[in-house]
Amino acid sequence: MKDNRDMAKVLIIEDELTLANNLADKLRGEGFVVLTSQDGEEGLEKVRSERPDLIVLDIMLPGLDGLSLCRIVRRDTSTAHIPIIMLTARGTEVDKIVGLESGADDYVVKPVALGEFLARVRAVMRRAPGHPVLQDELVSNDLQVSLTGRRVYKNEEEVKLSNKEFDLLVELMRNRGVVLSRDLILTKVWGYDYFVDKRTVDVHIRWLREKLEDDASDPRRIVTVRGVGYRFEG
Repeated sequence: MKDNRDMAKVLIIEDELTLANNLADKLRGEGFVVLTSQDGEEGLEKVRSERPDLIVLDIMLPGLDGLSLCRIVRRDTSTAHIPIIMLTARGTEVDKIVGLESGADDYVVKPVALGEFLARVRAVMRRAPGHPVLQDELVSNDLQVSLTGRRVYKNEEEVKLSNKEFDLLVELMRNRGVVLSRDLILTKVWGYDYFVDKRTVDVHIRWLREKLEDDASDPRRIVTVRGVGYRFEG
C-alpha cells in the first residue's frame, strides 16, 4: 500500500456538509488524502498546520469568508504556492473575476458536477510546481483505464462508456477482490444527493458486462455475489 506521505493531500473548506462529503469521497476514491473544515478560521489553521497540496475553498463561509482566506494564503510566503479551487453558487463573470484576482487558480460553480470537478482538480495539480505524482491508469489483464482521459481500452481498442459506466468501473477496479454492496455503489458512484433505485446498479452492471466481458452471460470480470452486490475479479 502506498504511504500517505507520497499521496496528494487536499483540504476542502466547505460549510455545506453533504457537498463536502461528496467531494471528499470522490477524491479519496481517486487516491487523494482528504481533510475537511466547515469554517474559515479552522480552515486557515489547517492550511498552516497541514500544508495541503490543494485547497478547495467555498467563498461563502461562516466567520472568515473564502475570498479573505484566499488572500491571506497568498500573502503568506509559506503557503502562497498552494493551488486553490474556489467553490461558489454565484456564477457571474464579475464573481469569477473577483475570485481569480483574489488568488484562486480555478473556479467551480455549484451545483458541482463531480466528474468535471475531478478533472479540474487534476488539471490544477498538474500545473502546480513539485506536485505529487497522481495515479493515472488502472490496468487489469487486457483492460486499461485512463483516469485523466476518462477512456477505457480492451485489447488496445477503445470501449465507449457513459460517464456513470466509467465511474462504476473505476469504483469496482479500485476495490478489486472486494464485494461492494449496491447501497455502497449508489453512494460512491451516484452520490449522497441522488435518490436512485438499486436496480439502476444492476442495469449499469449489465451494460458494463456487455461491453467488457468476453461472454456477458458468463461474466468473469464483474462477478455477482448473490444477496450482497458485485466484485471485480479482473
